[in-house]
Amino acid sequence: MRILVGITGGIAAFKAVALVRQLTEKGHDVKVIPTQNALRFVGATTLEALSKNSVDADLYTDVAEVKHIELAKSADLVIVAPATASFIARTAAGIADDLLSNVVLACTAPILIAPAMHSEMWQNAATIANIETLKSRGLNILEPSVGRLTGADSGQGRLPEPDEIIDSALSLLVEQDLAGRSVVVAAGGTREVIDPVRYIGNASSGKQGLEIAKDAARRGAKVTLIGANFSAHGSFEFVPVVSVADLEVALAKHLSADIIVMAAAISDYRVENPSAFKIAKVDSGDRLQLNLIQNEDILARISATKPPGQVVIGFAAQTQLDRAKLKLEAAEKLARKGCDIIVANDVSNGKVFDQIDSDVLILSSDGSCTEKAGSKSAIATAVLDAAIPHLK
Repeated sequence: MRILVGITGGIAAFKAVALVRQLTEKGHDVKVIPTQNALRFVGATTLEALSKNSVDADLYTDVAEVKHIELAKSADLVIVAPATASFIARTAAGIADDLLSNVVLACTAPILIAPAMHSEMWQNAATIANIETLKSRGLNILEPSVGRLTGADSGQGRLPEPDEIIDSALSLLVEQDLAGRSVVVAAGGTREVIDPVRYIGNASSGKQGLEIAKDAARRGAKVTLIGANFSAHGSFEFVPVVSVADLEVALAKHLSADIIVMAAAISDYRVENPSAFKIAKVDSGDRLQLNLIQNEDILARISATKPPGQVVIGFAAQTQLDRAKLKLEAAEKLARKGCDIIVANDVSNGKVFDQIDSDVLILSSDGSCTEKAGSKSAIATAVLDAAIPHLK
């Protein structure tokens, strides 16, 4: 996808560097259009290196090519982040006095404006009126976050994190087939306490579940991501948890969701009697024996008690299986758990956990089976595509 990233002259311009990098890593063709003032905060060399495209902020170079029109026509999507109060005011007034403002004025592709400024400026009557004007003309506004601003100030006006900007921007191009729906995703790897400094855990990073949460939000759903031992932010509610017990408590509040995605690597066992004190090696000797008891099968319980029309999706991580055996194991788990969809993959030799790509089988209770290899973002889309026919 051809994405134009406009950067205006505010201190939050430093975040645009990460924004450009992440968009490029996702495979998009990114062209950066900074204003002259933006280049006071971040250099053209950095932006060229990350975008892999030349950076020229001057409206009056390559005039014969009418480059502001060519750029506007070539764009599938435009993101302006950060957008200063001055840029917003000039855009609302239709003033085009530099390359970026000319491109925005000429562009018919979706445009996302991400303002960043001090709270007093954001709440000023002029800015409020200008924002409403832009909305009335079809431009999309991502409201600033609340947090630390320049200096010691805090309040609303902080530029959202790059992940949230990307999610909001890409959602402008995605069919809103989950609008009005609620989706809860459990992701990451749970930890079961041994003593105050040790635990039993697993290698799950939560990346696949995070991508599913992002894609569901882009498609219009109200999303809650329950994250076991990782952090995330985006266009969703994030609930951090540690153990299986924590996850169950968090999940209990969302059991009426239209889609429940159990992507978390949940510990099968927990320590029966965790120590209240650190277990010293001098006390335990050459061997440490732990008595483990089985945790409840949350996926099976949810599937058995789900209301009509709800879609429950489970995951099956297997090792050292060829494609045929992986499909058989997944089909058996689908039947045993009673869920609507199972996403199965082979996690041998570290080829899935904490990686960008994956390779999965998506089996549905209606008998369909989809093979999908590629980025975890692409797999997330395929998983939700498979869920849509099951929704009532």
